[in-house]
Amino acid sequence: MSTSDGGAWRKSDPEPERQHRPLYQVKADFFKGLAHPLRIRVLELLSSADERTVADLLEQTGLEASHLSQHLAVLRRHRLVESERRGSLVYCRLAHREAAQLLVIARELLMRIADDEQSLRDAARAMPPVEVT
Repeated sequence: MSTSDGGAWRKSDPEPERQHRPLYQVKADFFKGLAHPLRIRVLELLSSADERTVADLLEQTGLEASHLSQHLAVLRRHRLVESERRGSLVYCRLAHREAAQLLVIARELLMRIADDEQSLRDAARAMPPVEVT
């Protein structure tokens, strides 16, 4: 890939479409990167250790290597995961510990929503029946 002036993209260069987009769009794209249960699972696994091998992630997720590779590529593209080859093994880790905090907050929010929904169901059940005439 090259820039409009003919230079090559450096890893630290923001993608051109990200440079002038509103923050809410950038956030939406970020959450699209999380929008798959197996990517969430990979992030949870990486949150519970400093790093894991791809072989360990394969075993823990039950994915085929090609599918895990695709999910890891999405997570790397969104700068959530970093990978490093050491000898014959590839190690993965969270690029930012805040990703682990995001998963914890998401769980807490989902629990609160579930509690609120249960409270609404309980309140509805406690209401007297409506008589239809």
